[in-house]
Amino acid sequence: MKVQNQFRDEVITAVGNALAKMGFPDTQFITEVSDMADLAVPCFTMSKGLRMPPKDIAAKIAENIVPSGLITGVSALNGYINFTMDQNVLVEATLCDIIEKGDDYGTLPSKGKKVNVEHTSTNPTGPIHVGRARNPVIGDTLARCLKRCGYEVCTEYYVNDVGKQVVILTWGVTNIPKGSVQEEERDKTDHKLVAYYRKANKMMEEDPAVQEQIAEMLRKFEAGDKETISHVRKTAEVMLDGLKETLAGINVTLDRYTWESDFIADGSARAIVEKLKTSEYAGQADDGAWYLDLKAFGVQGKNTKFTFTRADGTTLYTTRDLAYHLNKFSRSDIVIDVLGEDQKLGSKQLCSALEILGCEKKPEPMFYSFVSLPEGKMSTRKGVVVYLDDLIDEAVSRAYDEIKSRRSDMSEEKMREVARQIGVGAIRYNIVRVSPEKQFVFKWEDALNFDGNSGPYLQYVYARTCSMLRKAGDFEPDYDPSKLTDEFEIKLVHSLSRFEAAIQVSGEQKRVNMLPAYGHEVAAAFNQFYAAVPVLAAGESRNSRLTLVECTRTVLRNVLSCLGMEAPEEM
Repeated sequence: MKVQNQFRDEVITAVGNALAKMGFPDTQFITEVSDMADLAVPCFTMSKGLRMPPKDIAAKIAENIVPSGLITGVSALNGYINFTMDQNVLVEATLCDIIEKGDDYGTLPSKGKKVNVEHTSTNPTGPIHVGRARNPVIGDTLARCLKRCGYEVCTEYYVNDVGKQVVILTWGVTNIPKGSVQEEERDKTDHKLVAYYRKANKMMEEDPAVQEQIAEMLRKFEAGDKETISHVRKTAEVMLDGLKETLAGINVTLDRYTWESDFIADGSARAIVEKLKTSEYAGQADDGAWYLDLKAFGVQGKNTKFTFTRADGTTLYTTRDLAYHLNKFSRSDIVIDVLGEDQKLGSKQLCSALEILGCEKKPEPMFYSFVSLPEGKMSTRKGVVVYLDDLIDEAVSRAYDEIKSRRSDMSEEKMREVARQIGVGAIRYNIVRVSPEKQFVFKWEDALNFDGNSGPYLQYVYARTCSMLRKAGDFEPDYDPSKLTDEFEIKLVHSLSRFEAAIQVSGEQKRVNMLPAYGHEVAAAFNQFYAAVPVLAAGESRNSRLTLVECTRTVLRNVLSCLGMEAPEEM
């Protein structure tokens, strides 16, 4: 937003001039959005260079600034310099900007950079379970925010069609008679096939002949046997169709699917092996396997050896992952990997190996803790698991019961549609609102709360703005700040003006949990405004307040879009 940028520039100039007066002209500092002011400058990072406590620095800088231009007030508090902005300019500029840009409000100019966001990438051996549900939601939300930040974004799924697990699945589907396994009732390919995977796993553990057949398939695959690769890929594609359906159920689609087997077929994984063998960090174990010693890269203990071939010389997932990342860097300026917390060591080893290969770029990992339910964590090995499909069904069912109890006047078809929008939105919002690295327990009472910090609350407030505007009919937008002077009107405008900043924090800093927090702030500010002043019967302020309602609707719709949630016009 132009006026916010102008205000920020004036604050930066004023603080820089004040520091120069104090004898510290080259001191670096940052600005940040604050609940206490329109903009704040924290002084903590300046403390060491200026040899003063942050509280004293803030006080001295504030003393050396005379409010002018858009800056109408300056104060020091607890190590922060707080700035207030000309309210009349803020109101008029914010409302005008939102009405003019509409769905593009909060979208930054193109940065001319390509960003690759790899997320989900779950093994195609069974349905996505709730424990991993954070990955697609976080990855998709981040991608949406980065697009708003002006990046050209490609979302990508790395399909592991090479590993032992998918070979076991393929053997099971090929060799186990259809009637000898109990298939899941759900009519989806990923749910149907997982029964063959479990049965094949058990047979392999009990029967050496089965174990040898699977081992032979794996050897052929990694040796580049085209028939075996094609056979396994076909099974993986069938499984992947089911996974795509699940992802579509939570409004996640990916731009690109890259197959791990491609890096065997095109020889790039083998080229990685030959290059790594020439490294000063390379060594060979007694059994013939090759490894990198990563002590010099800060990897400690038993994890210093990063193995990149088996004893028989075949490549490993780690080797193919290196080829994959080099491929991604050939297509992108920035590479982001959304990974479970159990991948921290693997990510560190990958980055070290890339450095050894001479790659100047490094992927930016975004780690998340796994989702658990109040009953505890889930086990995927023995089939004791709650699937994401089940969670979606349960959310939609609970949302339907809630809608039915509130809106008996709504048609059955409409209730079902709104229930789907609310249920899916509840899952996405509840997952992304918690900082990714924090432990997260999914609770229904939090997810489907229509009054608290939840997806349904955000959607409900959006529907309320739609209802008000339907009742109002056509009106002429009015940006006159003299007609919007109530404290709750001003508070709401302030919230609306911060959308661009919220998008930047969520995208540029990869803090996607800040977006639902911002959405809740706007929704709560709107409800306070709604309760404090009349809108439809507001006399000469009617059009100004309706303009404020229209702007709130636009911002909430944009927030919901970035969160991958639908915007129901009635609830």
